[in-house]
Amino acid sequence: MQTRKIGSLNVSIIGLGCNNFGIRLPDYADSERVLLGALDAGINFFDTADIYGNTKSEEYMGKALKSRRSEAIIATKFGMNAGDLQGGASAAYVRSAVEDSLRRLDTDYIDLYQLHTPDADTPIAETLAALDELVKAGKVREIGCSNFNVEQLQEADAARKGGARFVSVQNHYNLFYREPELPILDECAKTDTAYLPYFPLARGLLTGKYRLGQAFPDSARLHGLQSGDYLNEKNLERVEKLLAYAEDKGYALLDLAFAWTLYHPVVASVIAGAMTVEQIQQNVATTQWMMSDAEYAEINAIVSA
Repeated sequence: MQTRKIGSLNVSIIGLGCNNFGIRLPDYADSERVLLGALDAGINFFDTADIYGNTKSEEYMGKALKSRRSEAIIATKFGMNAGDLQGGASAAYVRSAVEDSLRRLDTDYIDLYQLHTPDADTPIAETLAALDELVKAGKVREIGCSNFNVEQLQEADAARKGGARFVSVQNHYNLFYREPELPILDECAKTDTAYLPYFPLARGLLTGKYRLGQAFPDSARLHGLQSGDYLNEKNLERVEKLLAYAEDKGYALLDLAFAWTLYHPVVASVIAGAMTVEQIQQNVATTQWMMSDAEYAEINAIVSA
């Protein structure tokens, strides 16, 4: 498994999104099987958040990864208001939220601690100062953010005053959602900030489970959501063309989706969820395709048509 950098961290270019644990995988045994299967397959980067699974995701991860903690790079997030979680990014909340996550994860440190969403009510300088305290105390190795635009990243960099900086930004990005492509990827390249795309498989559209003219599987995530952003006839037509392109190269649509995202050097890891060890193995196998400039341009032409 190849690795790329998030600050000082060397992370596998395929990561595991852990939002399924505690909800779609409600039983601990099933979650443990997937987590340990990921480690065995060469994945070392695990991304979660305090709100995932109503805090069960962190708890399950802490229990499953405890005996192999040195092999895992754990990223979690704070700041969303959900359930019993207050949310926000005030210094006081940062200090309490990290202790709760450390307890649930059953660890002494978090490798990458991310602000889940901007907090308009708290100056970013206050948040960064509190996060810097955590880094200096050894409770956090690196800090990152999520759902930040270029202007917010620049504001954060100007406000940090020599302390810890956001070494990563985790935003929505895939072949069918390319809004942030030019400005934020360029900003990440200029500032040596890692980019972590979420929804890299377009909520399942890029897995091949949705086909033009075919009934959708009942278990499919998009089924019944009527998500015009993804689930529309034009995108399904594009999926058919992308499938044909991938198959002509000897690959699957899943391979294409991962390889296209990893084409960008600033993308440190493609984070995808998994319900089974078999899905993890499929995700890991996609790293066999290192996309060329010509292939990248041809795929973009298909999607842009």
